[in-house]
Amino acid sequence: MEEKYLVCEDSLEGIFTGIYEAYALREGHEHVHIQIGEEDNYRLFAVYLHISPDTVKTGKVARTLLERLGESVYHGLCRAAASCYPDKGEAVYKAVVDAITQGSGRHVMENLRNPYVQRAFELARYTANEAHFETEFIRFQELEQGILFSRIGPKNNVIPFIMPHFADRLCPENFMIYDENRELFGVHPAKEEWYLVSAQGDFIPEQLKWSVKEEGYQELFKAFHETIGVKERENRRLQRQMCAYRYQDYMVEFQKK
Repeated sequence: MEEKYLVCEDSLEGIFTGIYEAYALREGHEHVHIQIGEEDNYRLFAVYLHISPDTVKTGKVARTLLERLGESVYHGLCRAAASCYPDKGEAVYKAVVDAITQGSGRHVMENLRNPYVQRAFELARYTANEAHFETEFIRFQELEQGILFSRIGPKNNVIPFIMPHFADRLCPENFMIYDENRELFGVHPAKEEWYLVSAQGDFIPEQLKWSVKEEGYQELFKAFHETIGVKERENRRLQRQMCAYRYQDYMVEFQKK
């Protein structure tokens, strides 16, 4: 039987639409696969079907997963779909098959004997860990308009997972978190619901202007960071383990004066 590859967009909507279409084929799941983006080399004796994201189909898949698998599994699959690895589409799809078609149900993430479930579990944990680090290391800076702004560069698409954390703690504030790797904003108007906005290549962070107070606080914080440590006990290796360089690049206290 020929292999069918559903080529999807690199997004949660793309993957969920792919899952919907995979079930709609009604050809079983052994020879159906979900692929994120195009390949450099096409496989022989394989059929490629290009799938466009569909909000209606995405909603149907999301509701089915929530109702039949519960919030914990659903959120785990969403985190796996937000990872940066290209095999995430196949892992999430086959984990859903294991849960719904093969009967693992709400205990699917415990079925680590299935290599696809194991991979989805790994990807979900990887994204969750990075989201946790971002909530710890993220730094907000005040723009001249009074808006709090933060720039990050995560490997995974963690903004949907860190925005609820800050929306809860900074509810009275207008703030934005910008993922420069995906050109994606998480926007929170004061005392309102947060939402996502694509920058579409029109945003230049270097053109931002800080408030007068912000510039003063930055200098104070840098000075505090430099003087609080004991130079004789400095351990760069341990510091790198606790706070990787890729996080330090976006932290005020590590920026040069």
